Parts: sequence; structure tokens; C-alpha cells
Amino acid sequence: MTTTARIELKDLEIQTQIGTYAPGAVIPKQHLLDLTLWIEPQLVLISEDVMENVFDYDPLMVEIDQLAADGHYETQERLMSRIIQACTKYPEIESLEIGLRKLPVRAGTGSLGVRLFVNQETLASLRASSALS
Repeated sequence: MTTTARIELKDLEIQTQIGTYAPGAVIPKQHLLDLTLWIEPQLVLISEDVMENVFDYDPLMVEIDQLAADGHYETQERLMSRIIQACTKYPEIESLEIGLRKLPVRAGTGSLGVRLFVNQETLASLRASSALS
């Protein structure tokens, strides 16, 4: 049996500005991020309770906050691409799934989002290039 490990971040409200809206349009009040990082199982299945044995995701969270607040984005996809690029800096991350959604969409209801799974091969390719920079 194969052992896999992942770190899951769900429904993180990020402070960002995305989109351009016409007068009278519904402007989203929240932008929520989901991020799942597949990592080496030995970074979860540990024998000693010390930070050196695990993946420290705090620096990545700080960078995500900085990217979100970096200015106005026209699209959710661009912010997602920049977060994926930030993830390439961490060799512990083998693959990832990212989702970003905004709400409300209409009359105070609904959410609208984009989700992407980045496999090992694609992540390795992104690490080797500067395609998303």
C-alpha cells in the first residue's frame, strides 16, 4: 500500500482585490483560498515532535498574504498562478491543488471559483522554468 501525505488549508479568507465591476454589479465581499499540498510522508509520520522533522508551511502562508495584498488583480487565475509559483520554491511540495473562490456572486448568494490540480511533472517543469513569474 502506498502512503501519501498532504497539508490541507480550507476556506482561508484572503485580503485581496480581484476584478473590475460595473456600477450596480455585485462586488464580492470575500475571497476564499483552498490549498492542498502533497508532501513526502516522512514529513508527517515522525518519531520526534520537532519542527525540523516536518514541513514548515508558515513562510508560505506569509508569502501568500503578501501576494494577495500585492495590488489589484484582474483575475483570480493570476493570483492563483502567483501562489503556485511561490509553492515551487519548496522542494518538499510534490504536487498541489489550489482553489480560489469569491462570494457572493448574485443577490448576496453563491460563490464562484477556479480550481487547479498541479501534478509532480508540471510542478517540476514550473520549477525548471520561470513560466509564471
